[in-house]
Amino acid sequence: MEQTDFFIGIAQQTLWITALAAAPLLVPALVVGILLGMVQAATSINEATLSFVPKLIVVGLMLALFGGSILYLIADFTIDMFNRIPELLV
Repeated sequence: MEQTDFFIGIAQQTLWITALAAAPLLVPALVVGILLGMVQAATSINEATLSFVPKLIVVGLMLALFGGSILYLIADFTIDMFNRIPELLV
């Protein structure tokens, strides 16, 4: 039972780290996509590149702003996983 709790804890932490790493990129892209979709619906412009290029620019900017902290978060999680290996073997 103890190993099951150990792996469930690791799985929960993995999902949380994944959400924290993806959120700074996905949330702004979602907001821009919704705003551009509303503008396209109001103006009846159905151009696919009109929504793709701004989202790409926003994701690039967010990656430039938050890329270091995302990388630090993932690296810290990886170090933590390697440090937990002895707990699993005992």
